[in-house]
Amino acid sequence: MSQVSFRVRAGTARDDAARDAFVRAHAAGSFFHLAGWRRAVERVMGHKGRDLLAHRGEELVGVLPLMACRGLRGRLRLISMPYAVYGGPLGLDVEATNALAETARVLAEEERVGQMELRCVDDPGLGWPKSALHATFIKDLPTEPDAVLAGMPKKARAEARKARERHGLVHRVGEQHLETFTRLFHANKHSLGSPSLPRAFFRALLDEFSGEVSVHAIEHEGKAVAAVMAFHYGGDFLAYYSGSAPGADRELSASNFMYLALQEWAVEQGFKRFDFGRSRKDSGAFRFKSHQGFEPHDLHYSFHLVRDGELPSLNPSNPRLHLLQSTWRHLPQGVTRLLSGPLARFLP
Repeated sequence: MSQVSFRVRAGTARDDAARDAFVRAHAAGSFFHLAGWRRAVERVMGHKGRDLLAHRGEELVGVLPLMACRGLRGRLRLISMPYAVYGGPLGLDVEATNALAETARVLAEEERVGQMELRCVDDPGLGWPKSALHATFIKDLPTEPDAVLAGMPKKARAEARKARERHGLVHRVGEQHLETFTRLFHANKHSLGSPSLPRAFFRALLDEFSGEVSVHAIEHEGKAVAAVMAFHYGGDFLAYYSGSAPGADRELSASNFMYLALQEWAVEQGFKRFDFGRSRKDSGAFRFKSHQGFEPHDLHYSFHLVRDGELPSLNPSNPRLHLLQSTWRHLPQGVTRLLSGPLARFLP
């Protein structure tokens, strides 16, 4: 079809059903490309959706989920997608993908944002500056639950077995564990020196994605010691948000058991792949996931800088970030819980 019929336009809420159908049919589509993610962020964090849709004639040939977010310094950023590890343009071909990125670039220039960030899994080939800080971990699941333990590396397998047999850890699943999960997630973020997310955001995700979000808890003698909020997307199970009680990993190997139990449950539910999520390279989480037998895959986050002169420096070696994290860890959890909600809006 001729290039004349090719156009990119702003998406609206009326397009959500069609754009979601396109995303689910696209090989590179993700849970975070879906309209429900944008709606949850709009509802709780107040950021505005700026979706772009590409058409040839009447046919939808590309989707770029995009949101306008204001940071701590008050400067506007365009992000695909905030609070998510994946995003970026989805096109039926290179022409559609490039047109979406170019339209977004022009939008960023017109609105004089600080920067635009596309959280692409694979290199989109745009020639923009990229961050090489993060990797994701995804692997195929076996067909039988019993094969999960057998397929783990020797040391991780021993720790998970010990947690189940010696410590008697058990796996529970259900929305009734939302409060427990929220509490453990906050405790985990506090220990890392980072603001948490408000309970309202987790509730919004459950509301938006009925049947595609599950809450899991690991209990020891009737008390929850670890928890995860997971997302279901096609054949993928995404263990996304997590938290554990202080000392639970050291004393009970709670996380080792939790990710064994999650993989077994995912197999039982018919999922084909287990997505362990993003971690910063050379971090403790990166090493833990590798220890569990997952191979890292570099993420290709691409940036277009407008008013900002350089890429964001989120490495712990950044002295300013290190000081902020240290200060946060030393604040009482009750204080950080109160502060996290307002701050989370500016940390997308």
